[in-house]
Amino acid sequence: MQIIVLHPRFSARTVTLTSRHIVALGVLFLAAVLTVAALLYYLTLAHAGSVRLPFAGQAMAAPSQDEAGRKERYVRENLTAMAVKLGEMQAQLMRLDALGERVQGLAGVKPEEFNFKEKPPRGGADPASSGSRGGSRELSMQEFQQTLDALARDLEHRADYLNVVESSLMADKIRFKLLPTIKPVNSSYNASSFGWRLDPFSGRSAFHEGLDFAAPAGTPIVAAAGGVVIASEYHHQYGNMLEIDHGNQLVTRYAHASRLLSQVGDIVRRGQHVADLGSTGRSTGAHLHFEVLLKGVPQDPHKFLIAGGPQEKAAALVSR
Repeated sequence: MQIIVLHPRFSARTVTLTSRHIVALGVLFLAAVLTVAALLYYLTLAHAGSVRLPFAGQAMAAPSQDEAGRKERYVRENLTAMAVKLGEMQAQLMRLDALGERVQGLAGVKPEEFNFKEKPPRGGADPASSGSRGGSRELSMQEFQQTLDALARDLEHRADYLNVVESSLMADKIRFKLLPTIKPVNSSYNASSFGWRLDPFSGRSAFHEGLDFAAPAGTPIVAAAGGVVIASEYHHQYGNMLEIDHGNQLVTRYAHASRLLSQVGDIVRRGQHVADLGSTGRSTGAHLHFEVLLKGVPQDPHKFLIAGGPQEKAAALVSR
């Protein structure tokens, strides 16, 4: 390419441009455009606050608004999830309180000693005070979510544990109710104890297989434990006799009654009025002959009755 340069003072000159010259000019032009654009961009951002260019402010605010919008959506979604989790935990706490009260009743713990409906007393120094060593800091959203999840797992584990404890206490209570641990007659006087004694009829040493409770004729006789009546009949030695099967090959016998109120096959509850005291059969006077048999072998009834404690009196149970 040839370029002719004309000037009034000089003669015409011819400049020849090769392809190298054209490429070099293009590169210089592009570099100049980029330099000017970069300079304008820098000046716009550097002085956007003082100059208050509308388009520059909008350009700078757009990324900040997008970031703020993302954070707001993140917080809103997490708050919704945590609200749902909090509702589930509140329902679990209500069930846990009810379960705790049932376990409390089964274990015999008094409400004034431990009340599930009251918040446990807590205290301590203010972490923000100058005398505190540990200090305090705010929890992040992730840490708060992790704390909620851990608390939810702890609630489930405690509920499972209390269910196991309740089942165990219930089983123990049922087994205890099937043991003859209450006095069958409201009497503080034992006419004869379990073991060897002088027979009142023969005067010879003989083994007495039960306890004799002396009381006026007609005194109510109650079941020492819940069970099924397996015998309700007259025996030539025991007189009017009643036998109750309590399961696990444990049987109680009530002899010398004046009247039997339960029949074979009846299911009797603990403390139920089953007969009236009398002096039938081989007897010298009004009393109850009470036996406890395990696998058919007589046991000392006193060992069972002492396990029931003084609070389980026949009179109290009859009045219920």
